[in-house]
Amino acid sequence: MLLNCHTYYSYKYGTFSVKELVAHLAENEFDTAVLTDINNTSGAWDYVDYCQKAGVRPILGIDFRNLDDNAACCYIGIAKDNEGFMELNDHLSYHLHTGEKFGSKAPVFQKAFIIYPYKPGILKKLKANEYVGIQPKDLNRLIMEDQDLLRKKAVALVPLSFKNNEDFYLHCLLRTMDHNTLLSKLDKKDTGSRQECALSINQILELYKQYPFLLTNTQALLEQCTIDFDFGPKAHKNKKAFSGSLQGDRELLYAECMKGLEYRYNNDPEAEKRLLHEIEVIHKLEFTSYFLTVWDIIKYADRMGYYYVGRGSGANSVAAYCLKITDVDPIELNLYFERFLNLHRNSPPDFDIDFSWKDRDDIIDYLFRKHGNAHTAMLGSHNTFQFRAVARELGKVYGLPKSEIDAFIGAKELDSRIGTHKTASLMDKYKLKIQYFSYRLARFPHYLSVHACGVVVSDAPIHYFSATQVPPKGFQITHFDMYTADKMKLHKLDILSQRGLGHIKDSIQIIKQNRGEDIDVHQVAAFKKDTLLNHLLMHGKTIGCFYIESPAMRQLMRKLDCNNYLTLVAASSIIRPGVSESGMAREYILRHHSNGNYKVIHPKIDEILGETYGVMVYQEDVIKVAHLFAGLSLEEADTLRRAMAWKFRVDDGFKQIEDKYYASCKAQGYTYEVAQEVWRQMEGFAGFSFCKAHSASYAVESYQSLFLKAYYPMEFMVAVINNFGGYYNTEFYVNEARRAGARIHPPCVNRSQYLTTIDGIDIYLGFIHVKSLENDIAQDITIEKEQHGYYLGLEDFCERIKPGMEQLFILVKTGALRFTGKTKKQLLFESLFLYGNKKAPLADKAALFPEPALTFSFPRIKQSTREDALQEIELLGFPLCSRFDLLVNQYRGDIKAIDMVNNLGQKVTMVGYLTNTKTSTTRHGQYMQFGSFMDDENGTFEAVLFPQVYRQYPLLEKAVYALTGKITEEFGVTSLEVHSVEKLVISFKEEDARQLA
Repeated sequence: MLLNCHTYYSYKYGTFSVKELVAHLAENEFDTAVLTDINNTSGAWDYVDYCQKAGVRPILGIDFRNLDDNAACCYIGIAKDNEGFMELNDHLSYHLHTGEKFGSKAPVFQKAFIIYPYKPGILKKLKANEYVGIQPKDLNRLIMEDQDLLRKKAVALVPLSFKNNEDFYLHCLLRTMDHNTLLSKLDKKDTGSRQECALSINQILELYKQYPFLLTNTQALLEQCTIDFDFGPKAHKNKKAFSGSLQGDRELLYAECMKGLEYRYNNDPEAEKRLLHEIEVIHKLEFTSYFLTVWDIIKYADRMGYYYVGRGSGANSVAAYCLKITDVDPIELNLYFERFLNLHRNSPPDFDIDFSWKDRDDIIDYLFRKHGNAHTAMLGSHNTFQFRAVARELGKVYGLPKSEIDAFIGAKELDSRIGTHKTASLMDKYKLKIQYFSYRLARFPHYLSVHACGVVVSDAPIHYFSATQVPPKGFQITHFDMYTADKMKLHKLDILSQRGLGHIKDSIQIIKQNRGEDIDVHQVAAFKKDTLLNHLLMHGKTIGCFYIESPAMRQLMRKLDCNNYLTLVAASSIIRPGVSESGMAREYILRHHSNGNYKVIHPKIDEILGETYGVMVYQEDVIKVAHLFAGLSLEEADTLRRAMAWKFRVDDGFKQIEDKYYASCKAQGYTYEVAQEVWRQMEGFAGFSFCKAHSASYAVESYQSLFLKAYYPMEFMVAVINNFGGYYNTEFYVNEARRAGARIHPPCVNRSQYLTTIDGIDIYLGFIHVKSLENDIAQDITIEKEQHGYYLGLEDFCERIKPGMEQLFILVKTGALRFTGKTKKQLLFESLFLYGNKKAPLADKAALFPEPALTFSFPRIKQSTREDALQEIELLGFPLCSRFDLLVNQYRGDIKAIDMVNNLGQKVTMVGYLTNTKTSTTRHGQYMQFGSFMDDENGTFEAVLFPQVYRQYPLLEKAVYALTGKITEEFGVTSLEVHSVEKLVISFKEEDARQLA
């Protein structure tokens, strides 16, 4: 009876979740219904899954509407079967890709029915597969229609979008937000109807009792429709044969793995035994094509000279190591393949492949070219409404003033947990409504976005599963997200980008240009043994290096005396929130320094986790403990690990897993207290820790970065500056390059490029760093210089580049024309003479007889260092001189960073420039702050502001501060426990400098 059901995937229209819709159908004994979301198929396969479980026969369709035309229904498509759903998806995708509006008539579909909204005369214009939908509101108009045609071509159309009147009101709020208007001004034509509220079967029968044949026709249509889908553990939907045949895939995978075995292990018998076992498991689980697809990406990256890192649990695989998908040796690290794939595991393999942010889009484009648009798509992602953001929008809907909305949003009584407020009586009726409906709308899908990295390659066409659309990035995306893809067994490839690989790739090119040396960063085994690299690790001298440059990570490495690869692997996971926030990071450090004298929860735990001092550090440790300590099977243990990740906690089975764990611990003879503490530790970090293979992959990249920093520090820092996106800002990296011996120069039209460059030990900042400089001008300066040589002077530069006066002034103030030998003030005067009062570029005409450049005679006008610094801060964001040179006094603190270890427990004042802050909360929910500082000798130190101090002296901006406090030490790492803070005054006036002198 229900041909037109909507869920909340009909964005800002429907109010049912998919699960709620199916529950409603089952409770009201509807044996079938058609899901027809508006221009959307996001909920399709969840709907099919829930229907199969609830005993409801699922049917899929689409409600086609032009959303800018009052969102009125053009027609409804109902799939006869899976092929018909693909036809509908093809049609919707075409319009979503092109932006072309839907016409009043649907195209011809072979395996789909079309239902048109009723209007007089339409019955005479229908094709064989087309019908007219008669809503209850239309019944009184049927008396004038041809009754024979009506009996043949009309069906009952009972839209279902809302459960009740409250949900209809919620719908009106959504429509108001969509139209950016007030609820009181919402036009009825922009909303659905109350008749879209849920009706029982008996109510529908009563409504259509005068025209029972409409229901008979509807039932006959529904009986011709069916959707089949296998959600079984081995019902993989990915491309089944990479090479064209299953046997060809088996032979190709074996051949490539054996080549890699010789390269990686020199045909070691033990490695070969494990490799052959892995290949057999891969074949049995039908993931051969998936492996070869990833291998093919890596081969393409090698051909193109792209750097990459294979990580995730895939690094547990010797096969992946032999195929060069990863650079982590699983045998060396004792990583077991079952964490990645096993015959009892239903979840897909997990390969995360990182590329440089400059190369990633080409890799994705290669996948589309290789496998075709018809079979390739990026995954969609549903951006959802968040509680306070919705509350703000609803405030606008009700017409509240902005000031009142701001105050309300920040009020403590605004709580996303309904029923917890003590002060509801203080809120007026509108604010109570806002609070309630914000709670209702929180986590509703808001709009479709693109998943950060997931790409799927399907065996059947993508439109067999979903419609697609094209976001600004340019790659088509599915309507379903990663969780639905996982449920469907359409396994994604994660193609990610990161800046760290850009640092490495660019460093190698810059070193070649500047020193003429070819660098091989794949000598990881040698890097692990390099005493200089391990010394830098142990002392936290890793600024700019991938994953190990943050203050917290550098402190952790110092606390662990991290001077080897395995300790770095552990540190890479310990720094994650799960281990840190469970309190086990500190416990790990204590045990690391205890020489074996530590107490464990239970001797069995220490036996299982001896490598990590009885502390769970990696995701695999949850599996080990659940299996070897609690006695769960490996499959159950891996399910437990996945269930503990936050994104799976909503699954119904989590409580059953927890109960089984406790029951199994009791059967093993453990006390409840021991079992509870082990559970707490597992639960505290399982969703946020790394698997060991992932940490190992990161550690490899960290060593590669560190090698470049250790032996080619200036070139490396130029690469870091050019890739942006590091932990610190550009100023900090420029200073790091200066510490390495580089001379830093502001941009120069004759020496600089668009990006920052190095020549010997001279680093020239690129034009990309100059604020307000137009990109075209910045690019043209470099291109013109390369084509026609250096600029000879101001007038020559202006004739060739023709910048506007405003752009020329920016370049002069930046110092980009200092090659002329004139001060900035002289150049500004000359610029005024050249341009007169015109702001347009100079005339774009080549002179028939070039005239000699005009010469000007001006008195030499001095430009002070402080004036330069002010202009550099304005245009570059930071001065090229030391911030400390701009202070109005010469006080630099009682001690420097290097002296802290000799002043433990002493109250001192230190002066430092703030480079970074992090705000955190204590166990009692109070805010505190951590600050990283640099002193005037380029030493760095950390400061801690506990809640009481933070409330009084928050570090709000980057400046030079005098911090008074006590020097503390933990595991050999010093910090300043701050008692008071004073922001020091800087001056850009020359007279202040003369007074200091």
